[in-house]
Order: sequence, then C-alpha cells, then structure tokens
Amino acid sequence: MTDSLPGTSVNIQDILDFLPHRYPFLLVDRVEDMQGEETAVGIKNVTYSEPWFTGHFPDRPVFPGVLIIEAIAQVSAILVMQNAKLNGEPIIADKIYFMTADNVRFRRPVVPGDQMRIHVEKIRRRGWAYKFRGRVFVGDELAAEGEIMAVNQSDD
Repeated sequence: MTDSLPGTSVNIQDILDFLPHRYPFLLVDRVEDMQGEETAVGIKNVTYSEPWFTGHFPDRPVFPGVLIIEAIAQVSAILVMQNAKLNGEPIIADKIYFMTADNVRFRRPVVPGDQMRIHVEKIRRRGWAYKFRGRVFVGDELAAEGEIMAVNQSDD
C-alpha cells in the first residue's frame, strides 16, 4: 500500500474526474498538501459571478454556509478518492453520500473576493464510512468549522 507523497496536490481536471459535481455546485478549485487519506487543504476562490449572490444577499453578498459545509465534504471526498487511486483501489465517484454534519460553527462571513482554504482531517474510517473534521480559513481567520460523515457505497 502506498500513500501520496507529502505535498501531493490535484488540479481541476483531477477534481472533475473524481466528483460528479459541476458548475455551480463544484466548490473546489484545487486540493494541495494531501497526506494519504489523513489530511488535505482545498482551495475555493469565491467570485461575485456565482449564482447564489443574486439572492444571498442582494445588498451584501455572503457565501451560503451550507455551501461551505458542502465544500468541506467535497475536499474530503477528493482526498479519499486520490488515496484510493494511488493505492489501486476502486473509485466510485458518483456513489459517495453525505450522511451528517455536526458541531458546525460559522465564525465570519465569506464574501466575493475571498479565498477559502478548506483544511480537512480524517477522524476515523470504518469500512467505506468516513468522518472528517473541516476548518475553513480566509487568510488567517477561521470562517467556519464542523465535522462531516460520508459513505462510499457500491451497488454490490
């Protein structure tokens, strides 16, 4: 079994290969600093042209919190799939299901022009069920944090 090398990263093409999500719900531009399936840092550049800003909120655009949690889930899934790819394990990109979000806290608004740095850390794995802790930073400020669980289900 081989782990990814320290500092391993994936670009947008790799992300498109891993996730079934597409615009506007693909919420990760790049993933870097991947350590096996243990930790990674995802990058999301927030731009005013994203469709939710027309209604959330017209006078003061704020990136929706639920999408911040979704971005944590997407970075976690990419980490798992990159590790599976490197280890020759099956990758079932369209079969990863979000199960729970716990201990979620929003610390500051994310607005157009911000770059979210989405730090994920595996808490545990049981079979194909995973629990991750996510922390989202804008610059040095913690914007959001929480834990998510997901499962990679096959049709077997």
